[in-house]
Amino acid sequence: MQYRAELRCFAGCNVSFALTEPTYQCPRCGGLLDVQHDVEALRNRSASAWKELFAERHRDFSELSASGVWSRREWVAPELPESLVVTMGEGKTQLVRARRYGQSIGLNELYVKMCGHSHTGSFKDLGMTVLVSTVRWAIEKGLSLRAIACASTGDTSASLAAYGAACGLPVVVLLPRGKISTAQLVQPLANGALVLALDTDFDGCMAIVQRLAAEQIVYLANSMNPLRIEGQKTVALEMTEQLGWQPPDWVVLPSGNLGNAYALYAGFRLMKELGLTNRLPRLAVAQAEAANPLYLAHREGLAEVRPVVAKKTLATAIQIGNPVSAPRALRAIEAMNGVVEQASEDELCEAAARADRSGFFTCPHTAVALAVLEKLVARGVIRRDERVVVVSTANGLKFTEFKVGYHEGKLDGIASRKANVPLELPADFGRVVDAIATRF
Repeated sequence: MQYRAELRCFAGCNVSFALTEPTYQCPRCGGLLDVQHDVEALRNRSASAWKELFAERHRDFSELSASGVWSRREWVAPELPESLVVTMGEGKTQLVRARRYGQSIGLNELYVKMCGHSHTGSFKDLGMTVLVSTVRWAIEKGLSLRAIACASTGDTSASLAAYGAACGLPVVVLLPRGKISTAQLVQPLANGALVLALDTDFDGCMAIVQRLAAEQIVYLANSMNPLRIEGQKTVALEMTEQLGWQPPDWVVLPSGNLGNAYALYAGFRLMKELGLTNRLPRLAVAQAEAANPLYLAHREGLAEVRPVVAKKTLATAIQIGNPVSAPRALRAIEAMNGVVEQASEDELCEAAARADRSGFFTCPHTAVALAVLEKLVARGVIRRDERVVVVSTANGLKFTEFKVGYHEGKLDGIASRKANVPLELPADFGRVVDAIATRF
């Protein structure tokens, strides 16, 4: 069976393009593009047959089957030659039962989807493997490019640099100077990318990289490019399969540029369309109070998201005031009966500390989702008996400055109620015994 996918206008204009076309906006309306699959062709394989195929690939140790994205390649980029796939074994991340933390906030069944356990430490790998692989395919078809480029608050640049380096494609990343963690900065440097630290915020970097792409100086790798969505939607497939093909009742997701909200919807929708599931979960999009354009639009019942000037937040990866995927997120929220909530800096810090005390090591963006989860449970929006999955978007080890600052009480305006610092003692047995007795 030959499966097909193409780029089409998200707003419904009658235009279409091959996945290999370096086109990022509809030429008629200027809106976003979307990858659309031939669902009728996919229906020629039964739901049970799809489940068995995916299960069979879990037992396969070949390069493509080891990837959480390419083990589902018919649903992602079905015509892409397998020889051009650039994979680093992304995806297939753990779905961890958060028993102790869940019970502490009033939930019987809470899970955390550990997307930060992917190759470069964030969920961005899932989309980047599709984008970079498709660029290789486009080059084989005759595309000429100087470099692949992105604007980034850290994680996107790390992922693009790694996948570009894996296949020898040149990479340019534009970062807001002084606004990302050391670990996030060093990743693209180590992979050989041209790193441009600009004296602006993410939205300023995004404006420049969009112009570079419009003038065909670079190929655009930000989530405005719908190829990224195709890989990221496999998070929905993974968590549902890990739950025995039963979708959760709720998915709670931290989001800044808002592409991931639509990616989850795309994954859950396709499973339902093909009969693997019979319903969609509800979606809760979590934003930092300092960068909350979707929250403001949802609260006011607006049909579009108005840009804001993003303020400084510890959740640097979602410090975005003008999210390019806002129309996508609005559609996802409507389809999934979703809600949007925000978290203050103090709320996200304390949520991270509480989760860490139950065994996690929470990045500040996941902490935004946890803080929002706590609010929704306290208000009764999410009920105690509902099954909830929080998407952890990045590895906490990339944000050690955030952790150290919290526990040393050095984060401005943060009370650090659960701070824990080393107790320095002489090498004296009695003093060590006393310290243990005092603590426990």
